[in-house]
Parts: sequence; C-alpha cells; structure tokens
Amino acid sequence: MKKIITPLVTTLILLTTSLLFAQKEMPGTLYPLEEPSDTTGTPLQPIVDKAKPGDIITLEPKLYTGPVYIITNGITIDGLGKATISGGQLESVIHIESDSVTIKNVTIANSGGRHDLVDCGVNIKGDYNRVENCRIKECLFGVDVYQADHNFIIHNEISSLSRRSKALKGDAIRFWYSKRNTVQYNYWHHVRDMVVWYSSENLFQNNKGVGNRYSIHFMYSHNNRIQDNEFYNNSVGVFLMYSERTIMTGNTIEGSTGESGMCLGMKETSSNQILNNRFIYSSEGIHIDVSPFVPTKMNTIMHNEIAFCGVGIIFHTNQEGNLIKQNFFHNNLTQVEAEGKTANLNTWDNNYFDDYQGFDMDGDNVGDTPYSLFSYVEHLWTFNRDVKFFYGSPLLVILDFLERLAPFSEPKFVLRDPKPMYRWNEREWNFNED
Repeated sequence: MKKIITPLVTTLILLTTSLLFAQKEMPGTLYPLEEPSDTTGTPLQPIVDKAKPGDIITLEPKLYTGPVYIITNGITIDGLGKATISGGQLESVIHIESDSVTIKNVTIANSGGRHDLVDCGVNIKGDYNRVENCRIKECLFGVDVYQADHNFIIHNEISSLSRRSKALKGDAIRFWYSKRNTVQYNYWHHVRDMVVWYSSENLFQNNKGVGNRYSIHFMYSHNNRIQDNEFYNNSVGVFLMYSERTIMTGNTIEGSTGESGMCLGMKETSSNQILNNRFIYSSEGIHIDVSPFVPTKMNTIMHNEIAFCGVGIIFHTNQEGNLIKQNFFHNNLTQVEAEGKTANLNTWDNNYFDDYQGFDMDGDNVGDTPYSLFSYVEHLWTFNRDVKFFYGSPLLVILDFLERLAPFSEPKFVLRDPKPMYRWNEREWNFNED
C-alpha cells in the first residue's frame, strides 16, 4: 500500500525539524550520563592495549578502573552514557599520549589529589584529540593539555574535589604551551580556576563557569578568542595578564563580588579588543592596571554594557592608550574611578552615561555638552576604602551634595567624553563599529 503524505503532514514535519535545529545548544553534557549499578571494577588498561588504530572501544554499563595510558593513535572510547572510569584516587585517570584519540559519553572520577603532579581526569599530550560529553568529577584538575595542539574539549561538565576548599581545588582545564585548541559548550563549577599559560590561538566559546575563583585566567598567552561565554558568581570573570591581541566578544559576566571581584581584569596587556560584552552586578566591571603595557598598542573597549557595579571601570594607575567608545554605563555606584591623577589620558568617545546632565536639542542622540566626571566625596575612600561601606548613608549623601553645591576642596577631574550618547534603547541599538 502506497503511503501518502499530505501537505499538512509535510508542513508539520518541516516545522518540527526546524524547531529541533533551532534549539540552542546549552553548556554541559549534551546527552544524559548514568552511574553504573555494577561497581565491581574492571581494569581498562588491558582492553586499551589490545586496540589498534581506528578501533572503537564500546564500554559496558559498569565501572572500569584506571589509571589508563593511551599510546595508540586514532582509537575511540565510548561509554554510551552508562560507564564510569575511576582512577582510584591514585593519579590522573586517563593519559592520552597519542594523536586523534576520542573519549566520549563517559563519567571520569576519582583522580589523585597532588598539585605537583597535576592529577587530573584527562591528561592530553598529543594532538587532534577529543574529550566530548563527559562528566569529570572528584578529580583535582579536569583536563590538562600539555604542549598539545588542535585538541577539542566539547560539552563536558567539570568539577573538582568536593572535599577541598576552593583555594585547594584544581583547575577545570589547564593549558600549558598549547596552540589552536577548541573549548566549547563546557560547564565548569566549584573548581579553582581555568588557566591558560603560554598558549596562543585557542578558542573559548559558549562555555559556562559558576562558583569558581577565576573563570579564565590568561598568562603570557596571545591571540586567543573568548566568545559568547557566561560566567556567574566567580571572584573574577576573565583576567588578561601579560597577554596580547585577545578578542573578547559577546560574553556575559555577572556576580563577581567581594574585595577582589571584577568582571574583567587587564594587567600589562596590549592590543586587545573587548567588544559587545555585558559586565553586570559586580564589584568592578573592568579593572585596568598598566594596560596597554605598550602605549602605542591600543586596547579597544567598545559596545559593552557596564551596569549595576560598584565601579564601572577602575584605573589602577595614571593610564593612557585605551579607546573607550560607545559603551553603556548605567546604575553603577561610581561610573569610573581613577586611582592615579585622571582617566582622561584615554580616548572617551560617544559613551552613554545614565548620570549625564545635558540636552540633545538637535535630536542627533549626541549630548550638546560634553560629559564631565569629577570625583567629589568619592575621593574619601581612595585614602581609606572602609569609608565606602557608608556609601549611600544620609551623612555621605549630604556631604556629596554640599561638595557639588559649593566645593570646599577642589574636586578630582576623572574624564571628559566630548560626544556622550544622549539615550540608549537596547532594542534600537545596532552594534556597528563605524
């Protein structure tokens, strides 16, 4: 009997298919992972030793024991979402010392706890390897990439040793002298940091980090791209230290609170592009310390929303050489703070400040007068930061009002934007760089 597909059925099929493809990928494991009921423990090393290049090792739904050393190129270990590989708290669980190896759909647990040995869930020392859809838990470090290039770490959930305090945990992912690796759609939580050391041209995209110290910490690492990540409730979102030519775009960093809380930190770093990010609900939006390190290598900070922070941007020194253009400063306690003499040695162009007191008579969305920021009562906590605890109290409100009404001391000049944006409507704004 011939089956007939009506136009309505065709439409429903197309609609369902389009909805499935339109579903946004979320960070973390892509498919469910289950703990096996069989916990007898089968050594995995003998099984791996028998594999030849191109073989696929399909694990049964049970517990396998490591540590495991993989020296054969091109093999795949697939746990089908129901197997666990345990290191028995001895050392790193899986060592990949070959190329084009894939570890997927498996739970990796119980590494050793030694920082000096970098005990981890997966140690990678080869190229073109993949760690995909794995849950790495109760491992000191998650994935350690050591002098290895072109590897892929995708759709994993990574946490550290639950018995350790945050400062004594390990890092979700650790790069050391590694290039052109891809880190996408991972979810790391309750780890210490995620660190990138002496590593360049890597991509960090669509990841999520929650409850850590540093979401990503770069040291001497150049030409990396940080794109469309979400980092919540970490002490520091992204920190660029001695790292140049970073492109950071489309990220949301929220809840970086505490004494050292900041969404983005830049220390002695040049030629970076910080574009289209949201830095919100944090102690500091951006912390700039001797950046750019080379004054002629400008940092571009453009089209970012910096909002609901204690300080929108803080300049640790009397810095110059940054282009700060078309950013949206609103609902910050202090828009910009200069711990040096001024922040006006940088270029301020067409930013929106919600405390701008001016008009736009010709309707071109540019204020008729410059936005000028002076520090009045704020200079009190430059000398004693404990005074900031009283910010918003009636006494400081009155003192600030009197300072502005009839200054009995010369206010500190912070910055001047000659063409401030008059209004900002997020729905109307398009992020053009002209």
